[in-house]
Amino acid sequence: MTGLLGSRLPIVAAPMAGGPTTVPLAAAVSSAGGFPFLAAGYKTPDVLAEEIRQVEAVGGPFGVNVFVPSTEAVDEVAFRAYADELQPEADRYGLHLDPQPVVDDDGWDAKFALLLEHPVPVVSFTFGLPSSAEIAALRQAGSVVLGTITTPAEAIAARDAGVDGLLVQGPDAGGHSATFDPTRTITSAGTEELLRRVRDAVDLPLVAAGGVDGADTVTRLLRAGADSVAVGTLLLRTDEAGTSATHRAALAQAGPDQTVITRAFTGRPARALRNGFITRHDATAPVGYPAIHHLTRALRQTASKAGDPDRLHLWAGTGYREAPTGPAADLIRTLAIGVEA
Repeated sequence: MTGLLGSRLPIVAAPMAGGPTTVPLAAAVSSAGGFPFLAAGYKTPDVLAEEIRQVEAVGGPFGVNVFVPSTEAVDEVAFRAYADELQPEADRYGLHLDPQPVVDDDGWDAKFALLLEHPVPVVSFTFGLPSSAEIAALRQAGSVVLGTITTPAEAIAARDAGVDGLLVQGPDAGGHSATFDPTRTITSAGTEELLRRVRDAVDLPLVAAGGVDGADTVTRLLRAGADSVAVGTLLLRTDEAGTSATHRAALAQAGPDQTVITRAFTGRPARALRNGFITRHDATAPVGYPAIHHLTRALRQTASKAGDPDRLHLWAGTGYREAPTGPAADLIRTLAIGVEA
């Protein structure tokens, strides 16, 4: 995949929306020979445009990841019931949770227009696929287009839509699952097994992601057919990451095997460190992204600032115990040990 992505090393910094992915992190990854992604999710088009400008000034190939808008209808009765259930959590900080669901497309049209008018080397998509015409337009503009998939069936759909390659996300990945179907139960099959199944289904370059905990796993995934390997959780405690202090501390203090997949924070399945919020609300959380995301956002932001990990979405993949502190470039170089550039 280094040929398609253009980076010296087959190590990719996964896009982590909501703060952890920063321009300094992208620059550090690039300086070490890896391939960085910017995360367009939750940013305005103007902010995204400025980040693209700054990363371009650093030099080297990079990508931009975009969330595909949800097409799932929100069950307003279930949403209001969940808002009522969560209100005591918000009362702790004097917040009121709006029982009216807020649904948006995260600035899809404006971000897509930006990427057509100002092409970047690579564009990837999460939570689904754009139309074949939109993919073709990006490719014509000069971008390599990748789809993020979690099953062989999604891989086939992405191939048929015209993508250049795939980000194969295993269930051990931290943060949101990229599944096209947010109602689907995420199975326990590991990244290596999923990679082999996808390789059997399609003939496209593959980036493997999920559960990467060190150089040995990188080597194993490359041998299993990945062209590159993406890491996210391992970068969360590095110097250049925008991870909050509360999140960093929780990652450092958590014991082994503490992650769980939950819809409690955003209405979409995502892997996080188990905390009190998940224990209290996972069983009743409805499907409803981005409405649930907007419902809990102020509470999560306030909890983070207050140093309260019990009410914060502590995104983490299964390899979180190996997440190091220090410069991100050092991590990229360590992960590439034994890999021929």
